[in-house]
Amino acid sequence: MSRYEQQYGTDWGTLDPEEGVERAYALGVAASLGEYDREELDAIREEMSSAYNTSMVELAFQEGKSEGKEAESEETETVWNELVVGEVTLEEDDGPTGGRNGLPEAMDITEVLDKPDRDSTDAVDLPEFLR
Repeated sequence: MSRYEQQYGTDWGTLDPEEGVERAYALGVAASLGEYDREELDAIREEMSSAYNTSMVELAFQEGKSEGKEAESEETETVWNELVVGEVTLEEDDGPTGGRNGLPEAMDITEVLDKPDRDSTDAVDLPEFLR
């Protein structure tokens, strides 16, 4: 049984265009991993009610196939989980780094929100351009 059959099954009766696109993408990823199921893809294409929906299914299949081939990991299970299931695998070195809270600097709280020092007279001094 292929990963696609385990994840989605092939005993569907009808598909709406959104489900067809999702399944076609998964079939594309499976095809890039060596599990091409032409019969299922043809059945999904035939189920689509318009040429537009059929072309969206074809595009989703090609996108899944491309992303599956471009995946960094060579392990098929990891590629499938990241692209289809949505599980992200982080390496130990991929943790957040940066600012005060360990978050990337772009997500860190800015110093603008910090309260000024009470002993500072900067708040009542003349601005530089008025001196």
